Amino acid sequence: MELQKIEGDFSVCKVSSIEQIDFSRELLFVAKTTDEISLVCKSAYIPANTIEVESGWKAIRVSGILDFGLIGVVAKISNILADAGISIFVISTHTIQTIFL
Repeated sequence: MELQKIEGDFSVCKVSSIEQIDFSRELLFVAKTTDEISLVCKSAYIPANTIEVESGWKAIRVSGILDFGLIGVVAKISNILADAGISIFVISTHTIQTIFL
């Protein structure tokens, strides 16, 4: 397992729909619940239909093979960052975890 810095500034957006999201961009994350659609993207690519936005996030990637049975990976990293006074949020795909701080 290795931590890799992802270059750029990121934003967390609440969007009205997915129509204006540019899915050709190399790094973005979309989540949908019954109440909202959220988008994490590079700050330069915030869509026009954004309702709310919080910018200024940086990102690191937890790379390597992370089996679903692994326990405590995010907890260890989040404890170190919490001790330093750094807030985080985590997103995961099937094989990659990204931590925004």
